[in-house]
Amino acid sequence: MSQSHTYKTSNQRALPMRSTALFLMSLLAGASLTPALAAGALRAPPPGVSLSQIVDKHVAARGGVKAWHAVQTLAVSGKLDAGTGDSVTRSITMAQQGAGVSARRAERAAAEATAKEAAQQQVQLPFRLEMKRPLKSRLEIDFAGKTAVQVYDGQQGWKLRPYLNRDDVEPFTAEEAKSEAAKADLEPPLVDYGAKGSQVALEGVEPVDGHDAYKLKLTLRNGDAQHIWIDSKSFLDVKVEGLPRRMDGKMRAVWINQRDFRSVHGVMVPYLYETANEGNPRTHKMVVEAVEVNRTLDDARFAKPQVLAAATPPPAAPAAPAAPAAPAPAKK
Repeated sequence: MSQSHTYKTSNQRALPMRSTALFLMSLLAGASLTPALAAGALRAPPPGVSLSQIVDKHVAARGGVKAWHAVQTLAVSGKLDAGTGDSVTRSITMAQQGAGVSARRAERAAAEATAKEAAQQQVQLPFRLEMKRPLKSRLEIDFAGKTAVQVYDGQQGWKLRPYLNRDDVEPFTAEEAKSEAAKADLEPPLVDYGAKGSQVALEGVEPVDGHDAYKLKLTLRNGDAQHIWIDSKSFLDVKVEGLPRRMDGKMRAVWINQRDFRSVHGVMVPYLYETANEGNPRTHKMVVEAVEVNRTLDDARFAKPQVLAAATPPPAAPAAPAAPAAPAPAKK
């Protein structure tokens, strides 16, 4: 069933926004897992469909190699889910409290459920992501009146997490540094993949968001592998496999669904990401509100963050003595 193409050169990690979404998972929880994110039955691809046709159509759908090579910087901003309400809280409470009791008690229970549901409504956090070739990135997230920062200068990375009451700048862990160094630059993972020493295999067809998608396996030059699902109609990468996460002592698979693709400066960019991980009935969404291509970004934006400690204000200088009043003129 598999078809593969092999090339040689430096390795690549898929989807620049993917590492951002995974970073956010350490902060956020989201909505209930939807059937669209669940894996379906894998089927053989239809006769006459080749891997090269799928990849070529996908790259064209994303804007093409030339357009992506022209992208030198990418600035993205939007909002992230930071918590969700329970959509059935009010219904359950009404059912439990409203049947067989007085109307006043049911009304009071409904009011309490409404207040609880309001308290559990989705909270969204503003974020700003800046990326620049080669492999530079800066992510900022506003949270509880503070700003978390994660930067990578192409070789080293640092993070500032004031929401955890950590006011010092911490270096990336070895795992974080390895992941960042191996990820893609700005272009999607299958754009010009042949020049990066990767292999791609066609494994079959699975439904994603109710539509058939070709399931591809991308193997990087360093041996790391990732699955990518290409919609059979639009040929956009509607789902990608993220880096596994440890939960309950086990490594769990991670998927990111990509939706609402829009053309920006000749390239197609998803404006909605939904991340789910195996064994967790919750997902989170990242909604993109603005994308800028080739905005001027100084390299200093990607240097180690400087923590500006609030200096104790100097004591006020003593007030200068008042000048003596001038004597009144003598009366004639």
